[in-house]
Amino acid sequence: MPGITTPLRERRSRKPTGLPNPPMMLLVGPEKSGKSYVAAQGSGTDLIGMTYWIEIGGSEGTADYYGRVRGARYEIVPHNGTYQDILDAIRWAVAQPPVNGKPNMIVVDNMTVLWDMLSDEQALFARRRAERKANENRRRAPRLDDPIVIDSDLWNRAKDRWGEVLWMLRRHSGPTLLLARQEIVTAFENDKPTREKTRKIKAERNLPAAVDAIVELHAFGEAHLTGVRTLHWDVKPGESVPFPDFTVDTLLRRLGFEEAAQARQVTEARPEAYLHEQDQQRTQQPADESGDKRQAAAKQWGGHPGLTSKVVVALVHKALTDENDPLECLRAIREEWGVRTLRQIPTRTKMWGEMNADDLITKSLDFVEEQARNREEARKNAVGGQSAEATPPPALPEQDEAGEHREGLEATASGQLDQEPPGENDAPPPPDPQAEEPPVSESIEDISAAEEPQDLPPQRQTRPARARRDDPREVARQALLAEAEIQARVKFVTVGEHLGAISAEGEPGLGQLRDFVQAHRPEVIALLEEADEQALADLYRRAPMPDLGIAGKFAPYLDRVPTRQ
Repeated sequence: MPGITTPLRERRSRKPTGLPNPPMMLLVGPEKSGKSYVAAQGSGTDLIGMTYWIEIGGSEGTADYYGRVRGARYEIVPHNGTYQDILDAIRWAVAQPPVNGKPNMIVVDNMTVLWDMLSDEQALFARRRAERKANENRRRAPRLDDPIVIDSDLWNRAKDRWGEVLWMLRRHSGPTLLLARQEIVTAFENDKPTREKTRKIKAERNLPAAVDAIVELHAFGEAHLTGVRTLHWDVKPGESVPFPDFTVDTLLRRLGFEEAAQARQVTEARPEAYLHEQDQQRTQQPADESGDKRQAAAKQWGGHPGLTSKVVVALVHKALTDENDPLECLRAIREEWGVRTLRQIPTRTKMWGEMNADDLITKSLDFVEEQARNREEARKNAVGGQSAEATPPPALPEQDEAGEHREGLEATASGQLDQEPPGENDAPPPPDPQAEEPPVSESIEDISAAEEPQDLPPQRQTRPARARRDDPREVARQALLAEAEIQARVKFVTVGEHLGAISAEGEPGLGQLRDFVQAHRPEVIALLEEADEQALADLYRRAPMPDLGIAGKFAPYLDRVPTRQ
């Protein structure tokens, strides 16, 4: 903001710690140069507690075989080969606690295959975009052998997905070892090829800048250090020096890992904050007294200006009373604001007392999981004592979990908050930050005949109809049908055309309908992103299966989209 010289908020400078970050190391080399072997051998170092190995791509498949390398000590993290599941495997490895008081190491084998997969994704998306545009303009669709240009916006999308992987790896509190292939290519000078050869890392071009050390394996046992960021080692910048007797253990010690910080000290750039700033400027109203108090509390505790103790407690309360998935809502709060920010926000609840916001979320997660286990055990015991005829039909796993959360939260709202504080071994009740009992919801059967429309005779739902509506399978079916209708609207086709593949022989089964809707989610997400509905696409990407509130999430968007009759 030009013209403003006064700082917008109070700051406090600090002295540097002098501690190195947990290192991110890049090990590159041509095929069969020993990259995976060196990584497996390095997992046995006594500087780390455990190594988690994430293998990407099936062309090599050495993770299981190299477990017999002398001294190897690692565990393989499985995934299904999709980008989201690979990212979640990394997220799981980052979240693992230290083993024997020592940080863990993560091995990603390899980054070349990951970048190739992201490039292939955008190539497929570009071809589908070209086919859709040709269909809209009534032109011939491109054939398989026709070249397709990948637009710059698609490459930016691939870089964003690549950056999300590196962002997650930077959250790791231990060392990270990335493996990538290296190729020998012709050197260019002034955009013209020369007779010289050079080595090129086959991955996203900014990868070398994101790591702390680069080691090249020119052949088996022949290592060269080509880049390093350290003060524990007397190496001249810009020089490639031989690294005799190279091992991962030696590299960690020369990088000063023994005295490294517990977490990487980094402040990520947040370009999306500019969009939030623009939205706030459009909707900004004169600040009231409560807003001034929130700003003062944020300055006092060093937290986010928009995140206060009252806001956090309200968010947690809303997540605990969510009808679909309280666990996912609680985790979304932590993911959105970050652990570091939440730890700076103090909270106070009636039963749990004072604690920071991150501990409040952790305690709430434990409570919901404990309630789910108790409900599952109670239901199993109840089913075991009934006859086969009285056993209710099984529901989908997501519906079971959602039902357990709802039952636990309804029991809490009906009076458990007035009990004495629980012991350490007892399941604690959820906080009641607003100290207001939610209004009792009325069902159709609770409405008296006098409240019903008088132009028709009063009608009551029969017991079989109510049983069908309360059947978890029927609830799941209705949610899936609603989502199928939304998918058809986004694709601008009728519901009959959308479900034609599975409804030709009659009404599809619940499992068949579920698989069909889930299989079409990626296509709908891509269409939303292409229509500049990124927020809705992200919300749909995180939606459970099935999502009972899917209609409300898409209502603003569908109001703007015409319906094809």
